[in-house]
Amino acid sequence: MNTANISYTRNHLSEMLSRVREGETILIVDRQQPVARLEPVAGPSAQGLPWQADLMRRGLVRPARGRLDAKAFGAMPLPKPRGGGDILEALLAEREEGR
Repeated sequence: MNTANISYTRNHLSEMLSRVREGETILIVDRQQPVARLEPVAGPSAQGLPWQADLMRRGLVRPARGRLDAKAFGAMPLPKPRGGGDILEALLAEREEGR
């Protein structure tokens, strides 16, 4: 991984972005302290944030297939709570466990 200081980055950003497009990762440092990393965006993370890509890779979420219709979403019924639970009892039990 190559490193570049802030002044070099400011003066050569276009060149650095070209290198990143080719697959290189560049660490940006300020007074020898790492502050940022320029790296190529590829695969699922190109569609969103890295944590979203991680969730998609693990199969926990799927990417959206279309736009959300706000009116239709607002008209959907709210989920009903599961029966048989006592919130006060759960809170007191959690306090006794020391959480």
